[in-house]
Amino acid sequence: MGRLRRSRTHHAKRDVHRGARTRARAKDLDQIQLIDLDPKNRAALEAQPFDFDKPGLAQHYCVECAKYFESDIALQSHWRSKVHKRRCKALREPAYTIEESERAAGLGRENKRTTTSVSSATTAPMQEDIAS
Repeated sequence: MGRLRRSRTHHAKRDVHRGARTRARAKDLDQIQLIDLDPKNRAALEAQPFDFDKPGLAQHYCVECAKYFESDIALQSHWRSKVHKRRCKALREPAYTIEESERAAGLGRENKRTTTSVSSATTAPMQEDIAS
């Protein structure tokens, strides 16, 4: 009887997919641009009331990255980090609109042909004028 080979079907992907399914998602760039960076909302986010469930009692919040930090020193070091600077650079670009996404999918107005249909009622008098 031959030797049994072990199964190599998963290729260590199972745990990666499971982790991705259960990971808590952060805010997307367009949500931050359109909602959080508005001056009224930004002021409210920076001056939040005490919340015992959030890190640092919700007193140290980075609006651009949508993250809470334990202390003011941690927040200031985050502001100097590459991660924060990359996020700020990405937020400077305008957010995609619904019209742009439809155009990218081929559903926008640019890809549709303009049909200028001339009705037979309007062409008939013109032909009569030419004939007479």
